[in-house]
Amino acid sequence: MSGFVEKPEPLQVPGLVHLHTGKVRDLYRNEAGDLVMVASDRISAYDWVLPTEIPDKGRVLTQLSLWWFERLTDLVPNHVLSTELPQGAPAEWAGRTLVCKSLRMAPVECVARGYLTGSGLAEYEQTRTVCGLALPEGLSDGSELPAPIFTPATKAAVGDHDENVSYEEVAHQVGSETAALLRRTTLAVYGRARDIARERGIILADTKFEFGFDGDDLVLADEVLTPDSSRFWPADQWQPGRAQPSYDKQFVRDWLTSSASGWDRRSEQPPPPLPQEVVSATRAKYVEAFELLTGTTWS
Repeated sequence: MSGFVEKPEPLQVPGLVHLHTGKVRDLYRNEAGDLVMVASDRISAYDWVLPTEIPDKGRVLTQLSLWWFERLTDLVPNHVLSTELPQGAPAEWAGRTLVCKSLRMAPVECVARGYLTGSGLAEYEQTRTVCGLALPEGLSDGSELPAPIFTPATKAAVGDHDENVSYEEVAHQVGSETAALLRRTTLAVYGRARDIARERGIILADTKFEFGFDGDDLVLADEVLTPDSSRFWPADQWQPGRAQPSYDKQFVRDWLTSSASGWDRRSEQPPPPLPQEVVSATRAKYVEAFELLTGTTWS
């Protein structure tokens, strides 16, 4: 059992039709047929959307995505049409709302990995492969790969795990030309972002993208290169062979699996609310990632 501990009721806004409540984002359609994405302050861990929010998280994700979109437009267009607040929308949506093109979405998560960790590490330890791609012997948690790899995954519903799949499965699902385009674009965007992050003292270990089609044109969608969709590590603390410190929700994961929480993740009980010190530390990590990457002060 997993999913929302407390699923929020969508706000009713004149002129907007609610379509979906995701782990973080609420999706609406406006009268012109465009999508309106609102990034909440919700946070998820271990397939649960927690009952405690992280203040400013949705704004950080939205503003960081916009910063990255600007730096990637020569590689792939994005889905953003406007950042103006829809008429009648609540003031709390400011800074966290995007009006976007309605796309025909590719049915896969496009993951790029430059370093070995997470589910990739788990597969490597068993088979010396990741998504069917053979890797050298002797790699450990946090090792840099010989070259970045494309490791797609299925899109899971709220409460379920994304599952890694082979490139051949993607090609079978979407066709060989589309699969090749997704792989090529994913690795190009990862390479650009990795280099930008590296200049700022951050390792982009891996990241996932979502793409859609506007007619025949491939378009980058959803969020991009945020702490929710990427693993960012401080470069000066990188040390293969152990778990790396990261700019994400590690404080949340660590507390939930500690004795302090009293929660057994193997049970069917939902996780408890987060204490204020975990909320504050997690917010600080999201803000720190934003400031280091963009070179601007969060306000």
